[in-house]
Amino acid sequence: MCLSGSPPRDSLSPSAPRAMLRTLAAALFAVASLGACDGGHSNAIPVQGPLELTILHINDHHSNLEEKARTLRLKNASGATQSVSVSAGGFARVVSAFAELSQRREHVIKLHAGDALTGTLYFNRAGELGEADAAMMSLVCFDAFTLGNHEFDKGDSSLANWLTLLHSGECQAPILSANVQFGASSALHPSRAPVPVSPFTVVERGGQKIGIVGLTIAEKTKVSSSPDPDTQFEDEATAAQRAIDTLRGQGVDKVIVLSHIGFEHDKRIIPQLSGVDVVVGGDSHSLLGPGELESYGVASPAAPYPELLHNAEGDPVCVVQAWEYAQVVGELKVSFDESGRVLACEGTPHLLIGDDFTLQGKAVDVKDDIAFRKDIERSGFLRITQADARAMEVLQPYRESVQSYKETVVANAPQELCSRRVPGGPGTPDYGRSSPECNERGSVSIRGGDIQQLVAHAYVEVAETHYGGADISLQSAGGVRIALQGAITAADILELLPFDGKLWRLDLTAAEVRQMVEEGLEAVLGPNGTSGAYPYTGGLRFDVDATKPKGARASNFEYYHRPSNSWLPLDETRHYRLFALTFNATGGDGYEVLAKVPAERRMDVGVQDVDVFLTYVESLPKGADGLPVLQALDESFYSTKSFRY
Repeated sequence: MCLSGSPPRDSLSPSAPRAMLRTLAAALFAVASLGACDGGHSNAIPVQGPLELTILHINDHHSNLEEKARTLRLKNASGATQSVSVSAGGFARVVSAFAELSQRREHVIKLHAGDALTGTLYFNRAGELGEADAAMMSLVCFDAFTLGNHEFDKGDSSLANWLTLLHSGECQAPILSANVQFGASSALHPSRAPVPVSPFTVVERGGQKIGIVGLTIAEKTKVSSSPDPDTQFEDEATAAQRAIDTLRGQGVDKVIVLSHIGFEHDKRIIPQLSGVDVVVGGDSHSLLGPGELESYGVASPAAPYPELLHNAEGDPVCVVQAWEYAQVVGELKVSFDESGRVLACEGTPHLLIGDDFTLQGKAVDVKDDIAFRKDIERSGFLRITQADARAMEVLQPYRESVQSYKETVVANAPQELCSRRVPGGPGTPDYGRSSPECNERGSVSIRGGDIQQLVAHAYVEVAETHYGGADISLQSAGGVRIALQGAITAADILELLPFDGKLWRLDLTAAEVRQMVEEGLEAVLGPNGTSGAYPYTGGLRFDVDATKPKGARASNFEYYHRPSNSWLPLDETRHYRLFALTFNATGGDGYEVLAKVPAERRMDVGVQDVDVFLTYVESLPKGADGLPVLQALDESFYSTKSFRY
């Protein structure tokens, strides 16, 4: 006897339209099934019944392929909490985690929610652009990858080349974005794309079909990355609903949205969407999980893992994201009933770490080692994971390329680019930071450090040409660590900017610009001040009087007006596009006004400070040896016009 179909759900339930669709589909399948029995043949009829699905996922790894040191707060053998150093993250651990977690479950889907590219030297200094990322991602072999905004950083043609690399082996992961419309001349236009970009894909698990819809953040990609001019990005909710409706029309009753639009944006559009069951997100680098993540020294979670919301029909939607930089692999378990409705979801954000524990640089004793491992197991989210041996082998030649590049001379600085955090003459707190030669020149006492100013200037110049435009930039003095002179290697640039900073764009009023500078000066000159907070700005200049009270130390503000190649007073009627590092953009060094800028006026550009500075260096005029010449700016471009103390 042949039977198929499932009983209808209550027609008065909030999800009645969806249930009716599924009931109709079941009836059609039943008719087809009876026909198959009649003729003694077996048609490929989808299985009807509950399903337990496991989704393993990452997002925003940003070319972070190597492990890094991390400090965790763990309990030792005596029960005291200690700061313990351990290796963490790295894509070889990601490969291991996907393999090991997949073995534990029957129905597994492996997803990457975008922004694989841009962020370390592995992206653009190891083989072709993104080649190392493609090689490592192929070892996981994701069931789907959605395009993030940073996939467009070098334009459509570069993205097409990278997708070709990603599909050059046996793994042919579907590339998704429902809301991108490639222009007629784009290398990714459907008429010529070497690898297609599709709105969605369908996978089967347990004989049942699951639809996966891709989304790319629209405005941010257009204004802060470099897609081709005629490549457009549709409203995310509109495109998602169209793709979901198409899937439902094909009888697919389980839908995952693989979303690179940010956690808050996900939460805004989910109530607008019908038919979505799970959202696996990216872009905002959100850490989801229990509050204990903070007590263990990881970070402050933005929400539980998973966050449970409801779609337009009132059905549950499980929302997850897996932080950033190949540190976390999310494991989401979703239970569906026989009609495809989510019954329950739970999961774990696995923070991947090694077991090479050290305390103040020394190996731990056996008792503490045992205690640390027990505390890790007790946490539920810390996961000791060994790097996959094959992945380490694949990574090795790229590591050698990066190391070779670090030793490469990238520029020459004929005269010392002086380092000084705070202007001022003999006897001022930071005077001794400059070399005797720099102090003898005297300019650092008036305007501050050459190298600090050059870095701030580089941000605004590169942002103007590559990331949607900039008016001004901010660099805290302490984030620039050394002076430069002579032959400059890439390793010198890494030592210059060692904190792996990422850039944000904030739109500020003129009043906020002035307050930003005043807060930086207060962090230096106020009670318990520190020299590291002194504000170096690109495209903005002012006079400083350190003898004045808080809030009144800076005056005569001017911004550089590119069209007229002149300096003009701040205009109270307009906004200024500021590029600043994440640390400052979120309030670090006392820049509270930046932390208070609302979400609609802030954007995580995500590009690394070192990469931006190297891009600037490469754009400079070349000397007789063919290398860029790195020299101090014209004094008119220094942010501190004068410094009274």
